[in-house]
Amino acid sequence: MESFEEKVKKDLHQYLVKMGGVDEKLPECPDVEELWRDVEKAYLPDAVREFTDYPTVSLGWIMFVGMALAKYWDVDWEKYGKESGEKLYTDLRDAKGYDNMDDYILYDVLQLDKEEGEKVSEIVGECAARVLSAIHRSEIEPGTEEAVAAYRGALHALYIMGMAMELNALGYHMQLMG
Repeated sequence: MESFEEKVKKDLHQYLVKMGGVDEKLPECPDVEELWRDVEKAYLPDAVREFTDYPTVSLGWIMFVGMALAKYWDVDWEKYGKESGEKLYTDLRDAKGYDNMDDYILYDVLQLDKEEGEKVSEIVGECAARVLSAIHRSEIEPGTEEAVAAYRGALHALYIMGMAMELNALGYHMQLMG
């Protein structure tokens, strides 16, 4: 049976392909993927605190983190690869605060112009809304271990998709074989 995380990842992937944000074959970046557990450990308290009042922010901001870490990987992994995922996340968060982390990543880290930043924000917002809808449609009882696992799985899927979007934007394209 397909996990909630896999369902979310599949839906996000299909949406992002349609939007031109990723290719059919997702790029892989084991260096950034391996940071997930540390990033999650640091991100989860912030995300849970925000979920009640700002659920799409709680979900969407992790995509921006995935994008930022992919950018760091491309620009200077010799430097950034020495840091823990927890430190990399807290540095991103603390640069301008959690509430402004999206703008900090879009404009300071990724160095997008206003139009590009707005387009990426719109896509991330739609991804977060899709995941929130999937959470609401699931028959998972809120507050249970299963709900926590689904939420964590959704965050992981969003992180991976954020990473994939940025790698794609940086020109890393994978071709399907066959």
